[in-house]
Amino acid sequence: MKLPKFKSKVFLAPMAGFTDPAFRLICKKNGAGLVVTELISANSIVAKKDKIKEFIQFSKKEKPNAVQLFGSDLKLLKKAVKIVEPHFDIIDYNMGCPSPNITNQMAGAALLQEPELTRKIFKVLVSSTIKPITLKMRSGKTKPNKFLEIAKIAEEEGIQMITLHPRTVKQGYSGNADWSLIKKLKDSVKIPVVGNGDIRTPEDAKKMFDETGCDYIMVGRAAKGNPFIFKQINDYLKKGEYDELSFEKKLKIFNKYLSYSRKFTTKFTHVKLHAIDFTKCRVGGNKIREKLATSKTIKEIKELLSILEK
Repeated sequence: MKLPKFKSKVFLAPMAGFTDPAFRLICKKNGAGLVVTELISANSIVAKKDKIKEFIQFSKKEKPNAVQLFGSDLKLLKKAVKIVEPHFDIIDYNMGCPSPNITNQMAGAALLQEPELTRKIFKVLVSSTIKPITLKMRSGKTKPNKFLEIAKIAEEEGIQMITLHPRTVKQGYSGNADWSLIKKLKDSVKIPVVGNGDIRTPEDAKKMFDETGCDYIMVGRAAKGNPFIFKQINDYLKKGEYDELSFEKKLKIFNKYLSYSRKFTTKFTHVKLHAIDFTKCRVGGNKIREKLATSKTIKEIKELLSILEK
């Protein structure tokens, strides 16, 4: 099965603690062409197989949708793919997470040093489903010396799209993403390439497209507190201009997020994190964020945000 058609070339990156189903739905409605779940271990999916819809919450309104898996146990990966296959249009495999909690399990970005194991993983993933398998990865562990080799293996084994965050594991989220590596990747493979890293504004988005020739882009941290950025980028790519987002409109979007969150069992910690992000760049926001951090109810969050609205 081929990749589905996307309504825009701008995707939402999976972010632990942030890309809950309510937030994904908000981003989708504001112009994200694809949204992806937080990364989920194959082991957890297999363990929760009888309650998978409760464990991985999603909405049909997100479609086309993607689930992101991690892990290196071939048998568990095969089982996990079979479990999620009926519910998602794309199954994305994570080789980009730099967190020691993930890399110490020989998963995430740790696999960038293991091309032979990686080939076996790709074979299992692709052969286990008719749904398209995609890949998200970093440029390397301490230096960008393996990503092109891994990309060629991915292409050879039937991976249909690659997202590159051009930072190393050692960099974490510090320093600058090296967009020239995205161009190198695009020039090296025939499958679609998604550029990710340091897209903070619509101007950045256009610059990445222009400099790298990538097929799509993925926005992560810039969407926190501003899911409207997808519409802004889409407008800028089409018209060369975009509307600024007023704080009043920000609050309206956040309240919509709250409305969606009630339809899912969204963790209250997620709601707080989103509320904190939505107050950034607002006069008086610092004091409100301190109170938001210790808030205990949705009502309390609403009352605190109403103060900034005045």
